[in-house]
Amino acid sequence: MRQIFLLVCLILAIGPTLPTSGFAQAPGGPPPTVTVAKPVVRDVVEYDDFTGRFDAADSVEIRARVSGYLERVGFQDGATIKKGDVLFVIDRRPYQAALDQAKSSVASAQGRLTFAQGDLERAQSLQRTGNIAEQLVDQRRQAFTTARADLDSAEAALRNAQLNYNFTEIRAPIAGRIGRKLISEGNLVSANETLLTTIVTLDPIYFYFDVDERSYLAYSRNLLVARQAGREPVHTALVGVTDEREPKRPARLDFLDNRIDQASGTIRARAVVENKDGFLVPGLFGQIRIAGSQPQRGVLVPDEAIGTDQDRRIVWTVAEDGTVASKVVTPGSRIDGYRLIRSGLTGDETIVITGLQRVRAGGKVTPQRQELPATRS
Repeated sequence: MRQIFLLVCLILAIGPTLPTSGFAQAPGGPPPTVTVAKPVVRDVVEYDDFTGRFDAADSVEIRARVSGYLERVGFQDGATIKKGDVLFVIDRRPYQAALDQAKSSVASAQGRLTFAQGDLERAQSLQRTGNIAEQLVDQRRQAFTTARADLDSAEAALRNAQLNYNFTEIRAPIAGRIGRKLISEGNLVSANETLLTTIVTLDPIYFYFDVDERSYLAYSRNLLVARQAGREPVHTALVGVTDEREPKRPARLDFLDNRIDQASGTIRARAVVENKDGFLVPGLFGQIRIAGSQPQRGVLVPDEAIGTDQDRRIVWTVAEDGTVASKVVTPGSRIDGYRLIRSGLTGDETIVITGLQRVRAGGKVTPQRQELPATRS
């Protein structure tokens, strides 16, 4: 009992020397010190972020137009190629033989036509003097017509043989990056069936993303307001990949689908992105940041200046005499390191930046003023 009494006396003796808590003002002491500043007020444009996927502007599956055994592959896997480069060569010997035969058929048909034409001319000359029967003249005219038709047919066969011969060289229909070869030399290639490789274009590259119905309606209204006011609508956008903190690549919106998907409530949009370094490839996930509003006057505050009161967001304001009051605010998107305040502040207030835990409604503080920079990292 005596030990407990001594312990209580010791606590009472040293109690006045203990430091006061940082969360409350000591009785009779000065008001707690907090950092205050004016919000940043300037014209801003709100941006919205959407997730999407990169896709090639053009993509081609390379297949042969004639059948045969693959003789040669003319590219390295994954190489960048130009339009017209030779990619594959099919054994040309059978098609060369067919081409030679077609040329011979044309020459033979041409000879028959020349003979039939001469025969017809002699018959017509004799007809004028009455030294030949009409039936014989008709027979020679028919032979000439048939020989001319045979020549047309032989020339058509020659053109077809020439096409097939040319198709034994498979050339790149577009410029871009080629994939790996899907078949090796010596294998049989079936016309229009065997997939040989693929080619995709990389510069520019497309970025597809889905916009929700609410955002679509907001963009449409902003566009209508801008046009009615005689202003050019803002169409700027920035695109980045998943490992980038902020999108940095400029993009241009060029396509919006013609209907909203009833199942998801979204509409498909597309942006065009320059990709001169070839870093972006089809299939990558990415993020796009697009302008969600026209330029407007905005009040910006640091995130740490925004407190919570149950389900509300509040900002503490400081009067000239140091009295503190709370204001309910509606935060918006982040812009240049700050949080946009959609409603609740006019921008003329002095707000508490740091030290919110030492503030209570109706109390006073000792403000330490500072000036917020125009942007924050």
